[in-house]
Amino acid sequence: MAALVCAVALVTGPFVLILPRGVAISVADWWCRANLKLLRALVGIDLEIRGVENIPKGAALVAAKHHSALETFGLMPSLSDPAFVLKRELTWLPFFGWFLLRMKMIAIDRKAGSEALVQIIEQAKVAAADGRQIVIYPEGTRRKVGEAPRYKLGVGHLYERLGLPCHPVAIDAGVFWPKGTIARRQGRAVIEFLDPIPAGLDRVAFQEMVRQRIETATEALVAEARYGKRN
Repeated sequence: MAALVCAVALVTGPFVLILPRGVAISVADWWCRANLKLLRALVGIDLEIRGVENIPKGAALVAAKHHSALETFGLMPSLSDPAFVLKRELTWLPFFGWFLLRMKMIAIDRKAGSEALVQIIEQAKVAAADGRQIVIYPEGTRRKVGEAPRYKLGVGHLYERLGLPCHPVAIDAGVFWPKGTIARRQGRAVIEFLDPIPAGLDRVAFQEMVRQRIETATEALVAEARYGKRN
């Protein structure tokens, strides 16, 4: 299966830049689903999506906790047309980067300081106008389970400037796929779409609200994964 995934990427990669964007999205969905099947078959990690009724259908801001690549594999096929905020260096990678460019993901220069925020907002407005879901990891990087959260101000500015509802997402993937180690733990990870936060709130109030909702729900999922029972 792994060889098949790589072979398809090698064959289709050079043609990505001339494909319709929708086709590139479909290929990326397939690739994410294939990786989830590989994780289930080879490592014993399954993935459950909760709060399906809260998944946005049109333009929205999606703010998710970030533990590992697992949540990206799960979020991509769960959303109809996501635009992930990511570091531009990823677009320089052969094959993988070509897909990111063709899918019109929101690539930013993290060394650009305040200019990076301008880049995010400009690209996000274009994506939102096309009815896409803007996906951002508010901490800007993966965090270890139990590590003190460090939410950046970008998610608040993006929420304010876009004028869209925000859909917080909690995860417990770090229990099964810890940051900084090759170790994997068998079990069922969960991605949970929480109740949306309506547009139009004060930016500072929103910043605290989205942090509190994501962290509270993530802590509950982590406790369930470690000490509870999942059928």
